[in-house]
Amino acid sequence: METGPKKILIIEDDPDTLALLKENFKRAGYQVVAAETGEDGLSLFKRQKPDLVILDVILPGMDGWEVLRRIKSGPISRRTPVIMLTGQGEDADKLKGYEIGADFYVPKPFNMAKLLVVVRSMVSEQNPR
Repeated sequence: METGPKKILIIEDDPDTLALLKENFKRAGYQVVAAETGEDGLSLFKRQKPDLVILDVILPGMDGWEVLRRIKSGPISRRTPVIMLTGQGEDADKLKGYEIGADFYVPKPFNMAKLLVVVRSMVSEQNPR
């Protein structure tokens, strides 16, 4: 069984949001890896095998919906929790994310303290790989 800090992959193209997330999750004791495009995020996902993914919907190149589809298409990777983080707060967008396999949806602007609680809950409930 793996020990040490849980690993979070953040896929977010906004530099300010990315910096805020990285700083807060590192301060909370998580190991953080980050990408600014969907393609780079998928590559990191495959190499790093994170415990949780925070994924923006609107990304340059491959969008977050396609990244989510690819993550959730694998027999093992589909168990990795994915939190969609986006400015698209419409119910139709949320439903689309849940239908593809998102585990949680956080609209921007977000409350960092609440997001930390959600992440902590998701990684603590996760089965060891």
